Amino acid sequence: MAKRDAPEVNAGSMADIAFLLLIFFLVTTTIETDSGISRKLPPKLDENQPPPPIIKQRNLFVVNVNANDDLLVEEESMDLKDLRAAAVEFLDNGAGTGDDACNYCQGAKDESSSVNPTTAIISLVNNRGTSYKRYISVQNELVAAYNQLRDRESMKMYNVAFTEMENTYNDPGTSSSTKDKLRPKLERIREMFPEKLSEAEPKSN
Repeated sequence: MAKRDAPEVNAGSMADIAFLLLIFFLVTTTIETDSGISRKLPPKLDENQPPPPIIKQRNLFVVNVNANDDLLVEEESMDLKDLRAAAVEFLDNGAGTGDDACNYCQGAKDESSSVNPTTAIISLVNNRGTSYKRYISVQNELVAAYNQLRDRESMKMYNVAFTEMENTYNDPGTSSSTKDKLRPKLERIREMFPEKLSEAEPKSN
């Protein structure tokens, strides 16, 4: 009896299918672009440049997180849920007069607090024992305070929230013409409430 040859499988079509699946994957997959915490390091000081002005204590909002993750704001214990409101109150105080006046601030104008959001600085001091989760939570609340004030002014000036404009600007699918229109608006709001968040070197005790 004659031996039959094994039928040959045509693999040509399988290669085409695999190639089509690869193209489908590349077209439909969205790659997350997690940029982490956005921070800009201060530029290197020029030796010929005059020293920076001394920061008045009233323009400094000190947030301290110890090794037990306890939150101390202006040397007083505070719950995390109250941090954002306290930061907004400090940034929006607007107690300045003359050149330091803030005509868009809606705060209490407390003479012991900040004069203008452009000179107000939040100083965050962490301990080496501070947990990463607590560190991120505190960062989120402080950034949210800036965004709350920026959204408020943006809604008044442009009838759209700052965070919404920023998300549209950072979207890769946004056209360059739209970005050109958004850029000056975003810069204007950032000038009104510049994010001055100073992180001192963590303390070991």
